[in-house]
Amino acid sequence: MRRLPSALLAGVALVVLAACGSSSPTAAPAKPTTAPAKKAEPSGDATTAPATPQPLRKGERRVTVRMPSAYTPSAPTGVGTDDYRCFLLDPKVAQDSFVTGFNVLPGNPDVVHHVILFRVPPDLVADAERKDAATPGEGWTCFGTSGLSNDGSIDDAPWLGAWAPGGTDQVYGDGLGEQFDAGSRVIMQVHYNLLAGSAPDTSAAELRLTSDPHTKVLETRLIPAPVELPCRPGHTGPLCDRDKALADVKARFGDGPGSTADYLHLLCGGGPAGPVQSCTREITAPETIRGVAGHMHLLGKSIKIEVNPGTPRAQTILDIPTWDFDNQRSRPTQPIHLVRGDTVKVTCTHSQELRDLLPAFETQRQDRYVMWGEGTTDEMCLGLLLVTRP
Repeated sequence: MRRLPSALLAGVALVVLAACGSSSPTAAPAKPTTAPAKKAEPSGDATTAPATPQPLRKGERRVTVRMPSAYTPSAPTGVGTDDYRCFLLDPKVAQDSFVTGFNVLPGNPDVVHHVILFRVPPDLVADAERKDAATPGEGWTCFGTSGLSNDGSIDDAPWLGAWAPGGTDQVYGDGLGEQFDAGSRVIMQVHYNLLAGSAPDTSAAELRLTSDPHTKVLETRLIPAPVELPCRPGHTGPLCDRDKALADVKARFGDGPGSTADYLHLLCGGGPAGPVQSCTREITAPETIRGVAGHMHLLGKSIKIEVNPGTPRAQTILDIPTWDFDNQRSRPTQPIHLVRGDTVKVTCTHSQELRDLLPAFETQRQDRYVMWGEGTTDEMCLGLLLVTRP
């Protein structure tokens, strides 16, 4: 398993997004969305409303975790329009279990950009409690990761699930679940987008649990790629310079998360800047893909995830030719078996032209050099795989 700097993970662990859950990971993949890219605008409309939970299956139970009191978001560095906050929650699980699904309930969809649920194993609960106690008010600032020591691998991210616009009640396939040992806690990371204001929020999540010891363990693999989108020809401005744009990202999110753009540039081969960027990861041990999802922000145009590209065994497992920010749901796949030496490639296309169309950029119409950043008006390119391993 390849370990990367936690600063890289701070940018990688966004998401979004739907953490590749599905009602049936062995069902046929859903067709790519064809909604116009100009509709990709975060809002508080029905697209962000929590889904009605699906019925429990035999042996399952449901536990709700909720922020103990309302939190009013604000930019923690005093700069920008985004706040990432982590809340330590106790589902009071007394026996070894598996999370077989989840339903995120955003309390204030106008400000909740996405939610990620992190697993806190029993041996890290004390560390999480100390981090929580050391920060005034509810939770602590956590751009990207939860800030615990188990954040450090993109090949095995400690996610239980995630919600983003278009996300619904997620139910994993029969016999599949995320490991959740007795005494574990949940960190609910909420990304607040302050473009619509900073009204208080009290979000929650419902966990679907089973104690069936025959459950096959699901794990989350993250495949990030760089974003290196220069200003358009003829467009000038102080942030068209990459170094100055990177300094702006660091001012808003700190040096660690702000350095993700440089880490990804090195990790993925340091190709030339442009609207199309990609990254290829090599598989180091056998695994089976059960679900797939992609994540970009508002300047995203398309995203594709391929297995073994350029070989006779090439297979496209996700292809969204017209990105829709409000439809970031995961797609189930037929089981796709990978062995050591296989590769997975994610490719994203971004466009500065969308800056001219979307209301979110009303105060940011001027081009800037766009790279990986935590903010709603920054960008990402991220593939997510939900896998089982021998």
